[in-house]
Amino acid sequence: MDICPLDDISPPATPPNFNFGSSSHNNTPLPHFKSLSRPSQRPKISLNNLENTEVEYAFDEEQLAHLKSLSRAFQQLNPLQKQFFLQEMINSCDNSQLTYLNNLISPRLKIDFLKELPIEISLHVLTFIDDPKTLARAATVSTFWNSLLKDEAAWKALCMKHQYRRRNSSICGGELLQPPSQRLNFSYREYFKKKYNIASAWAHGGKVKVVEQGFGDGLVTSLQYDEKFIVVGCDNHKIEVFDTQTAEKVRTLEGHEGGVWALQFKGGGKNDPERVLVTGGCDRDVRVWDLNTGVLRHVLRGHNSTVRCLKMKDKRIAITGSRDTTMRVWDIQRGTLIHVLLGHQASVRCMEIHGNIVVSGSYDSTARVWDLRTGRCLHVLTGHYTQIYAIAFDGQKVVTGSLDSHIRVWSAETGQCLAILQGHTSLVGQLQLSGTTLVSAGSDGCLRVWDLQRYECVHQISAHDNSVTCLQFDDRRIVSAGNDGRVKIWDLKLGRLIRNFTLPAKTVWKVQFTETKAVVVMQRRRSLNSDEGKTVMEVHDFETDEAAVDYFSTSTDMVIDTF
Repeated sequence: MDICPLDDISPPATPPNFNFGSSSHNNTPLPHFKSLSRPSQRPKISLNNLENTEVEYAFDEEQLAHLKSLSRAFQQLNPLQKQFFLQEMINSCDNSQLTYLNNLISPRLKIDFLKELPIEISLHVLTFIDDPKTLARAATVSTFWNSLLKDEAAWKALCMKHQYRRRNSSICGGELLQPPSQRLNFSYREYFKKKYNIASAWAHGGKVKVVEQGFGDGLVTSLQYDEKFIVVGCDNHKIEVFDTQTAEKVRTLEGHEGGVWALQFKGGGKNDPERVLVTGGCDRDVRVWDLNTGVLRHVLRGHNSTVRCLKMKDKRIAITGSRDTTMRVWDIQRGTLIHVLLGHQASVRCMEIHGNIVVSGSYDSTARVWDLRTGRCLHVLTGHYTQIYAIAFDGQKVVTGSLDSHIRVWSAETGQCLAILQGHTSLVGQLQLSGTTLVSAGSDGCLRVWDLQRYECVHQISAHDNSVTCLQFDDRRIVSAGNDGRVKIWDLKLGRLIRNFTLPAKTVWKVQFTETKAVVVMQRRRSLNSDEGKTVMEVHDFETDEAAVDYFSTSTDMVIDTF
């Protein structure tokens, strides 16, 4: 914090507070602040520092001695007496003398309070400003304020207050980066500027690329993307791959003989550029692809019915769930079967994985907890009385959503039901769990935000006029889509609508987002009077200078030094 010299910058003495209605002021001693006070930086005008020629011109010796005696007498008065004396003197002045007094006094009252404080305290004062626009304007007050606001302390505090931190985008294949303080040439000011402009773009709209060709008439069943590829699975047997940055089609992966109902890919990190894609569908096959090249590596056979869901633990292990009631654990590097997980009595509809534990939900109304290393079922979670459609898992808690309209929270360690969350009035088909926050959505068109520490509903949101088909949230916002053709953004903490995300569509197939991008795949009507639809993809980019007003372009050229 080498902004300016630290010598002699302690604050000025605090003036005493006088009660002018009391007669006890005469004997009240003036307070002393020796440890905090310092003389004013501005020289005082007095008879002692006037030039000799000025004194000789204005006064003779007798008058000068009288003035000095009067000055000494003034210093011996108490504060209230001094005020009375000054009032009498001012009442005796004409306009020209009052003007002179004003010109003499005004500069002495203009004090830059931040300049008078120690640097540490000045910077601490600035951390109480929450509004970044105010900080940017403050930088134009003076060169000193501008120099203070170039210090990292204020911007670091602002980043912490706004909770601007790098999110883990593992849903879309991303990896958590190193914390800001460990990055070379890191600037909290630039980091805050970037995060603030991204948040503004989310609130007001970013840059949108629309893809209207490349899908045919297929229904979109699955979606995943990272910074390089957008991968879309369709019920017309095809997998469409697009470039994330340009939204142009890269290739079509063909080979499945039925609709593709599930897909996931891993890899693509900075130190791991290879991407492995696993897909499954109605033809009962599981296919392993090199996503970067489009080369098919393996066709894994064994299921007797549609592969309805799949999850990858990493680039070596994948688990698939089928309508044939079984789950299979595959070595996708070698293309071999590791385990067959038996136990469910109906279609396996959903699954989640955390470490070596996988949880599954089935149309047999039960959920199961499995050990991937042994293939053994650890717990059977019974309590729902109709099909389970959604499951969430964080390594400790398992959350299931069912056609019975209830949500159940289970212990993964013991298999016990911890809570039953009630409120939805029909099928609960969407769940996401992060920390102690659970967000659910269902066929009743409602979103519910739950606190899993207290097992209470924090927000109930009437979001859509029909079933909610897509749900995702991060630590700031919820994005939901429904069969009413609308995509909406909600404030997670307040439970309020931020804005409609896109123009209404016929229906919305899939939505997925990271901090800086969002992909929406929907069906729009070919014309206003037509009920025939076409598949359209929108790629929204929030990391763009055009997306938001930049409140941080303040430079020293704009500084108005008022002190």
